Amino acid sequence: MTVHFIGAGPGDPDLVTVKARRLIAHCPVCLYAGSLVPEAVVAFAPPGARVRDTASMTLEETHAEIRAAHAAGLDVARVHSGDPSLYGAIAEQIRRLKADGIPYEITPGVPAYAAAAAALGQELTIPEIAQSVVLTRLAMKSTSMPPGETLEAFGRTGATLAIHLGIRHLREIERQLAPLYGADCPVVVAYRIGWPDQMILRGTLSDIQARVRAARITRTALVFVGPAMAETQDFRDSALYDGDRPHVLRPGKHSVKTSAGKA
Repeated sequence: MTVHFIGAGPGDPDLVTVKARRLIAHCPVCLYAGSLVPEAVVAFAPPGARVRDTASMTLEETHAEIRAAHAAGLDVARVHSGDPSLYGAIAEQIRRLKADGIPYEITPGVPAYAAAAAALGQELTIPEIAQSVVLTRLAMKSTSMPPGETLEAFGRTGATLAIHLGIRHLREIERQLAPLYGADCPVVVAYRIGWPDQMILRGTLSDIQARVRAARITRTALVFVGPAMAETQDFRDSALYDGDRPHVLRPGKHSVKTSAGKA
């Protein structure tokens, strides 16, 4: 018996990995958070499977379901949205599994920030503009942020910021980041990416709050901040595919000429 923590991706069933779909179809017990994982994903479960929405359940209630499955020798598909390694709240579940000697495995999924970038049709790392992406969130009543992990601290790097759980705190995001990025810094709000009602809003640090309010978005959105989020960019091509630059797998013109001269 094994508990499979499965990343279901952002919501689109077509973005569920082949392995994830196979595991869901194999497990006679399927536990998922219905507020974040659509029923179309858990519809891959086999006929007669015990499928439970854990959105209203406590951690201990969910673990009790797993312990019962373990006692019966039944594999469990514990389905999480996006990728389980990022804000998946699996660490506390794993701690209990280890304490009870219950085997587990983790199957990665498509993270929301990657799906959002695909929906935007752009890259998050642009040569000479931004080469780093910071995945973070704001402090909440339920979970505070460790010392030093503030938006202001990350903002000083100039990186592209992908801010989770921040849609209700856009004013605070503007307060901390406008002095660093500028009030006209591009901002993108990606709402329910991968779901039928997905929405993308573009704006700046100074006006995104008004745009979000007008669209009545209050939850399940990812906020991107940074110069790389502009719709159009003025940048030099990466040297990765530059024919004049030597490359271990693709000798450049300079390398070819040098070799020919030696010959």
